[in-house]
Amino acid sequence: MKDLIIVESPHKTIAISEFLGKDNYIVSASKGHVRDLKIAGSEGLGVNIDETKNPYEFSPVYEISSSKAKTVKDLKALVKNAKHVYLATDPDREGEAIAWHLKEVLELKEGEYDRVTFNEITKNVVLEGMKNPRSIDMDLVHSQETRRILDRIIGFKLSAISKKYVSGGIAAGRVQSVALKLICDREEEIRNFVHENFYTITSIFPKFEAGLKKYKGEKYEEIPDEQEADKVISSLSPKYLITNIDKKEKDKASLAPFKTSTLQQTAINQLSGFNSKKTMTVAQHLYEGKKIGAGTVGLITYMRTDSERMSPEFINETFEYIEKNYGKDYVGFVKKQKKDENMQDAHECIRVTSIYRTPESIEKYLDKDEFKLYSLIYARSLAALMAPRKYLATDVTLMNNDYEFHATGSVTTFDGYSKIYSTYEKVEDTVIPELEVNTEIEATEVKKEEHEKKGPARYTEASLVKELESKGIGRPSTYATIIDRNFQHKYIDKDKKNLFPTELGEQENKFLQENFNNFINETYTKEMEDKLDDISEKKEEGNAVLTDAYQKIAGDIDETKKTAVKLVVKVGRECPECGGDLVERNGKFGKFIACSNYPTCKYTEHVEQPKPETDGEVENTEPKEEPIPTGEKCPECGGDLVERKGRYGKFVACSNFPTCKYIKKEEKEVVEVCKCPNCKTGKIVERVSHKFGKTNTFYGCNNYPKCRTTFSKKPTGEKCPECGEMLVEGTHKIECSNKMCEFEKEK
Repeated sequence: MKDLIIVESPHKTIAISEFLGKDNYIVSASKGHVRDLKIAGSEGLGVNIDETKNPYEFSPVYEISSSKAKTVKDLKALVKNAKHVYLATDPDREGEAIAWHLKEVLELKEGEYDRVTFNEITKNVVLEGMKNPRSIDMDLVHSQETRRILDRIIGFKLSAISKKYVSGGIAAGRVQSVALKLICDREEEIRNFVHENFYTITSIFPKFEAGLKKYKGEKYEEIPDEQEADKVISSLSPKYLITNIDKKEKDKASLAPFKTSTLQQTAINQLSGFNSKKTMTVAQHLYEGKKIGAGTVGLITYMRTDSERMSPEFINETFEYIEKNYGKDYVGFVKKQKKDENMQDAHECIRVTSIYRTPESIEKYLDKDEFKLYSLIYARSLAALMAPRKYLATDVTLMNNDYEFHATGSVTTFDGYSKIYSTYEKVEDTVIPELEVNTEIEATEVKKEEHEKKGPARYTEASLVKELESKGIGRPSTYATIIDRNFQHKYIDKDKKNLFPTELGEQENKFLQENFNNFINETYTKEMEDKLDDISEKKEEGNAVLTDAYQKIAGDIDETKKTAVKLVVKVGRECPECGGDLVERNGKFGKFIACSNYPTCKYTEHVEQPKPETDGEVENTEPKEEPIPTGEKCPECGGDLVERKGRYGKFVACSNFPTCKYIKKEEKEVVEVCKCPNCKTGKIVERVSHKFGKTNTFYGCNNYPKCRTTFSKKPTGEKCPECGEMLVEGTHKIECSNKMCEFEKEK
């Protein structure tokens, strides 16, 4: 009999089998979670809640997902014939929970299994992990289970009421809705920002220039208007007195090695085509292992971590590598990480598993994206242990009639870590020529420049990740999912790299903030993360945390039902039947488009539903179509009108979207066919419907909804000689619109 090792990903099984040998071990994979909360019971929560207890008792009801039924069956067969079972799921809180679920599903008894972890998929680390088995950390499991129940309760309850009151709303969540709030809040700041201009003054000298900084010792960099700027320039004499030259040798240390959040931020900013989701997907491939030559090996350490710590073995190996390849002067020091109050799962930083495995040496084994990300992680791993860059900083002070100008320069004297990290961190020298104190120098030119005060910038994915981390919202391992969910639900969109809320996203946020701002906010979300951490350390009890959250949301939902007003999102087109605004709505089969005049007008259109989420979903890399200028001006803000392509087809809108949300309504030519045979006062006109994803032409009375006369085929204006109904143009002949009448004639 052999020992059985169960990991999460099938990709790991190859490398681990090679390291341990197939004679003594069988390595199999759970392929992630094998079970989750059942969608059953009250409101589909999959949790039995006993409200007679104090605190309430929350009992989760789990089920094996249909997609994992065969996996579980296969694992049970392997367990039956195994000598011993090692649960080697990922080394974090989620991995600990998966190990516990496996133990429960596979009905493993004490003594039949052990928990082992591997921070990297390399032979030494795997062998060392197998030497240090332990029991499952149930405190981590309870913390993760509480998080899952909490997210299910808040997510399901908020999503249900959101769908009811926000037309087109799909889902809300404890963390994703707070991320949406940040983006909406920033958009509001941008709209409210008062744009102001100011001037700066720069004096140009041979080989350098100096900017005005002070007047009579007071800060004076931003001059409010052009008249005052001209007055300053006219007050300056041709010559400037050099009053001080300050030269200092300075060091710039390299950045710390990567953790999850900084890897995402840097990859988004530095690597073309990368977002947070793609970064984590590619990093997962590098961690799980790639076939390099004759064997398979993990190329980076575990990519979901808050830690910047490096193992002593890697540090020593890298110091030797640096000295051998760059010289002793390039050997740096180990940086100490400040303990963050939210830091958890602190194993190691994200680094390469061997500094000798250079990007160039393994490029042929990697695809383009893997090579890009591996090169970045390799450079950061190496640079983090290299000596600081040294540079000479020069500051020159020049005076002219109480106006103080400064010129600054920086010249690298020792490149240090930038020798290998310059691809990702640009270094440019600014040389100040040799000058002497108490000498005068004449300016060749004095120039004024107009600037506009910059308002708050929209978030990019990188800056949003940074903000989420700084505010303690969610866990770094979930940032990619948080952002991706908001994209999937059409709550946010992207203009180049800048994120902005869609109209639907703003409506969703407005509804949540008006009714559920007690817990859809940054403070509550951070406090909840702290409580979940406290559960893992036995400082909090899970049921007490859940009871507090459950009572809050139940109370807010009761109040919302009394006061909330339904919010609608317009799609920018008129109803072809009555001319009313078309809006997004939700039905039991998903989202659809309907007339805002319902129930008077029952016109609807089918909307293709998004595909269900899948793990490791391939990112859509098709280029986004650029808007086409129409040559017209926006009647609301004066901006240029452009033609865009949206999910409902082409439309004309303001180029200043989302600041200006003007959409030009289509002015369709009305094609009159004949007089209406029923109401006598109206005209039968040509109309178009878009039901069920198809575009169809039909003919109806322009007195709709008072007159509901319609024809599926074009009327001729003649009456049928046999029954008196309208004749219409058939495919080959003129026929009667009355299906019971068989009259027809040649066209």
